[in-house]
Amino acid sequence: MADGGVGVLAHKASGDLEDIEDGPQVTETENQRVTLTEEDNRRILRKTDLTILPILAWVYFLQILDKTVLGYGAIFGLREDAHLQGNQYSLIGSIAPIAQLAWQPFSSILIIKVPHRILMSVLVLGWGIAQCLTPLCKTFSALLAVRFFLGLFEAGCLPLFSVITAHWYRRSEQPVRVAGWYGTNGLATIFAAALSFGLAKIHSHVLASWQIIFLFTGLMTIATVPVIYWKLDNNVHSARFLTAEEKLKVIERLRANNNGTSDGEAHKFKWAQVGEVFLDIKTYLFIAMSLANNLGAQVVNTFGPLILSGLGFDNHKTTLLNIPFGAVQYVVILGVAWTSVKLRSGKGFALLIILLPILAGISMLYVLPRDKSHTAPLLVGYYFLAFIFGCNTLVVSWILANTAGSTKSSIMMSLFNAASSAGNIIGPLLFDTADAPAYTPGLKATLGVYSMMAAVVLLQLGNLVLLNKMQEKKRVANGKPAKLHDASMDKKFNAADAAQAQEGDMGSRAFLDLTDRQNDEFIYVY
Repeated sequence: MADGGVGVLAHKASGDLEDIEDGPQVTETENQRVTLTEEDNRRILRKTDLTILPILAWVYFLQILDKTVLGYGAIFGLREDAHLQGNQYSLIGSIAPIAQLAWQPFSSILIIKVPHRILMSVLVLGWGIAQCLTPLCKTFSALLAVRFFLGLFEAGCLPLFSVITAHWYRRSEQPVRVAGWYGTNGLATIFAAALSFGLAKIHSHVLASWQIIFLFTGLMTIATVPVIYWKLDNNVHSARFLTAEEKLKVIERLRANNNGTSDGEAHKFKWAQVGEVFLDIKTYLFIAMSLANNLGAQVVNTFGPLILSGLGFDNHKTTLLNIPFGAVQYVVILGVAWTSVKLRSGKGFALLIILLPILAGISMLYVLPRDKSHTAPLLVGYYFLAFIFGCNTLVVSWILANTAGSTKSSIMMSLFNAASSAGNIIGPLLFDTADAPAYTPGLKATLGVYSMMAAVVLLQLGNLVLLNKMQEKKRVANGKPAKLHDASMDKKFNAADAAQAQEGDMGSRAFLDLTDRQNDEFIYVY
């Protein structure tokens, strides 16, 4: 197909500003079936990894870095200079997720309506400016305001990144790619600790150590904006790093996903899909997982350095001790993603496994006394909390694998982020400075939350088994085989399976922007 033919498929942004329920449409390119070899598959995957993944990884790294340095600002004078008292520091830690929670309905619409390269550039610029303004804040109200706007601009980050991952990768590839950008949680923790340690050594008569930390990270974020706009492509059809032939092969590569679309932006917001989200039981189970896990994650982000300092270390040692914690985070996230791919449909089972060290770590911090003879086991217990971040990787990839339809996917990821924000709001409030240095009431509550999360994972596994049984009945009623091979979960692209599918109409509904409930060929992943 000539370049001009593909150009017809480019996104018409002005046409997407109408909230109209149109029938599903498939572009000429999406209808055209082409031959794709495993060699083609590997080459295209490699090009996608080199172009899309570095942007996602770097921007997510910056988001985590900008949030994480709040904890280091606290141990390098932020609380004293701003005259924070009682739960005021906790409220500052909670205000960003409050903003994210409030903004989620708008985020889900913007992800559908606004081209991704524009949306991501604006979000990063906004929170970078907020970070740079933080050193000017010397009162509780000023800090509250600037952290609110930081959270507001960060609100669309995780849903947007998840949708981008679903648009560019097959379901079998998604866990490792989600881990690729979400894993920068660990790298950001390492970098934040090392950076804060180094910048705190700077003696300035103008800026305090915490002010230097916030200003440096904010300027790093703002400097990234032009690179994002230059390098990121909105969708497969307009991708500058792909040839016209490769674009057709990418669409064929993604067909087995049955996620409703190969296009990252050219869609109308469909209210029928919104309704389906809220009528779907798995929505609420995924929300419960996100709420539970991110309650614990915010405890680490906001109170991690304070918990370490409560073990008797000075400010500089406390900072350095978070470096191995970040390394454990990174290894856990990548290891969990790799394991889930090897297990093929093992995301739920992998979640149950990694909840064990989390429960063990919280239990150790809860029961062990805070004295020098128990420093080593307390550190081990704290480092076990790094497995929290492996949970989020699995939950995100589990949601992506089990949700189809452009609007439904966007809403689902926004709800995940809303639940994450709610957990981030509740988490710090469970830890009162009056309970320092042990924080046992908060740790007890967190232990109960993660026990509940294990039960929710089991319920979701049972629910997905039931949904697949219902899908089989639909296929039989429509004259199709009850059992289908899920090619999207194959580690390698199988050209023989693709050729067999082309003989009938199997796969013809893949790009009709149907939801997982509407498409009888959709197979749920455990």
